[in-house]
Amino acid sequence: MTEIPELWREENNTLIREYEFGDFLEAMEFVNKVGYYAEKMKHHPDFEIRYNKVKLILQTHDKGNKITEKDIEVAKKINSFDEAD
Repeated sequence: MTEIPELWREENNTLIREYEFGDFLEAMEFVNKVGYYAEKMKHHPDFEIRYNKVKLILQTHDKGNKITEKDIEVAKKINSFDEAD
């Protein structure tokens, strides 16, 4: 498997990254941006949203709930959103 992308951590066969935004609307804009890309990739993270905090959790459910190359690819794409903003 490829190296875990920067700012993500591996925990219990998942990739996790947490974000904090200025307010709820900023958090939801980010969630929608990730959701749009995830739908195009047909690979969807789990989201935990607490007001201005968003936690993303990636793993491949149909591959035994493990981290796969597709998870790595999606995590790298999400990281690129940091550079675009």
